[in-house]
Amino acid sequence: MLLKFVAWRREAVPGGVMLAELVRTELSHEMAYMAGADRAGRPVMLAFPAKHFSATRDMAGFKRYVVYLFDAMCARIPRGQEKFLCVVDLKGWGYANCDVRAYIAAIEILQSYYPERLGKALMIHVPYLFMKAWKVVQPFIDANTRDKFVFVDDKSLEETLRREMEDGQLPEMYGGKMPIVPLE
Repeated sequence: MLLKFVAWRREAVPGGVMLAELVRTELSHEMAYMAGADRAGRPVMLAFPAKHFSATRDMAGFKRYVVYLFDAMCARIPRGQEKFLCVVDLKGWGYANCDVRAYIAAIEILQSYYPERLGKALMIHVPYLFMKAWKVVQPFIDANTRDKFVFVDDKSLEETLRREMEDGQLPEMYGGKMPIVPLE
């Protein structure tokens, strides 16, 4: 596995660092933000898939963006911690945002080259249409990774987020006090 990772990393990230200039277009869409930390001390990333449009997506650029994103999250993981929490807010997600190939690519990168870095992914504001796309993507996810995706219904959203994060770490947009910062 290590040799496979080294070979992939050499090809995917020439020079060892994914530079922001290489993903400038994707960063301009502000699809991901950094927030505080959860109660376990894991850094929190907010993802907004409704800002991703499959019609304008370049797969190579998207994969570079995913690597940049995971590298940025891993760099924020404090000593003694190995994982991060991701809140995936699907509010406004619709047919134009549905990109099964990109989702499979992102999950493949996560589970193959960043194993055990995802602590939990809270899927919030999940529309019915997304669940149809999820049924297509789900078979491509290994069981260990799949178990980390938690679908939160709107009725228990506030309770779930407050269970995961203290008020000072909960993003302002969800009733907390933590301002969010676009990933750059």
